[in-house]
Amino acid sequence: MITSQQLQTFKQTLMNMKQEIEERLEKNDHYNLERGHAHESTGELSSYDNHPADEGSELFEREKDIALKQHQEYELEKIENALKAIENGSYGKCKACGKDISFERLEAIPTTLYCKEHTLDQNVSHQRPIEEDVLMPPFGKWDLDEKDESVAFDAEDSWQEVATWGTSESPSDFFVPPTSYNDNYVEYDENVGYVEDYENFIGNDIDGKNIRVFPTSQHEDFENALDEEGIMTTFGDLPAYEHDPYVEDRKKRKR
Repeated sequence: MITSQQLQTFKQTLMNMKQEIEERLEKNDHYNLERGHAHESTGELSSYDNHPADEGSELFEREKDIALKQHQEYELEKIENALKAIENGSYGKCKACGKDISFERLEAIPTTLYCKEHTLDQNVSHQRPIEEDVLMPPFGKWDLDEKDESVAFDAEDSWQEVATWGTSESPSDFFVPPTSYNDNYVEYDENVGYVEDYENFIGNDIDGKNIRVFPTSQHEDFENALDEEGIMTTFGDLPAYEHDPYVEDRKKRKR
């Protein structure tokens, strides 16, 4: 539970936030949206004699101003609600469950009236523009059901193929930086054409027998990686038998 001194601090913070937003809206004339039409800000009397592309930049800026104004008004609304909660004594308690909101959360988001578990902004909208209805997977809507996930060459594979020719990213843009500038794309180290690394140097005959290990650079890298980890295989150490328990003949095991 927050103290009365902390409550006064939050109230002053909210008042400062409100004043700052109101002054910003007043100085920029509510993002120039108090005018009657966009033409008043561009000097045009009409759009009749203009190609739609000629006003593309102005239209974009107008749309951006509308979004910014709506965002500021939404922030003002949340500030007003928080100040009302302070006045009626409900500030610091979740409107959904009635439990105390942590001081750290209030300090980070002074306008919140909900605890983390019941916040109204935790749902991500999956609504997409109607124009995307004509696009089918892999470039349109995605099926989020992993059971029906396709293993065919999809949009992700297309991007990786294009990204091998270079991207605008650098190693500093990655959490684990790649060792080469040619690998500046997501999952650059993903295997192509095979699943496990040992498929590069393991072979057998047509019956699945006579397994052989071919001495290649991939095999050497694989062995070095196992030695560094101190393990025998990527799926664990083999049992301490004289024979190989994974490839022994079934008839011998029955005996």
